[in-house]
Amino acid sequence: MPYHMRRSEREITDQTAIETIIRQGKYTTLALCRDNEPYGVILSYGYDQPMRALYFHCANEGLKTDFVRINPSACATIIEDNGYVQGVCVHKFRSVVIRGKVEILTEHEDIEYGLIALLNHLEDSPEARQSQMPKTPEEWEKVSVWKLTIDEVSAKEM
Repeated sequence: MPYHMRRSEREITDQTAIETIIRQGKYTTLALCRDNEPYGVILSYGYDQPMRALYFHCANEGLKTDFVRINPSACATIIEDNGYVQGVCVHKFRSVVIRGKVEILTEHEDIEYGLIALLNHLEDSPEARQSQMPKTPEEWEKVSVWKLTIDEVSAKEM
């Protein structure tokens, strides 16, 4: 069920503004859950608008991988920090909350696509880094990329 924002006057509904926040962000807090145990982790991401997805480069094994294998449902938050307003006790921000499913990519083409999305999003000169991507099947086996397919988005500002 879609989230209903309590303070509707703070809701951002303009899709261009929401896309801008996602495109300009560099990291997200990813919230995961397994067996009623929550886990939050901060990750850099690559946004791919046509695929409507965030991509993450992760380790092949570890706590967050264990969580995703048990429960792929996830919630991600991206925050644009516009600073604390002195004397008013207010912090200006815009934020986007994304809900969707995480998929641990297994096909070489999908992993490469995700890495390129990451580099295109994070790097000023992604071509230079793309030349350093894995070359052999053995090198590619060591790479883990996740795809968070966006099912729902809400945004607000203060």
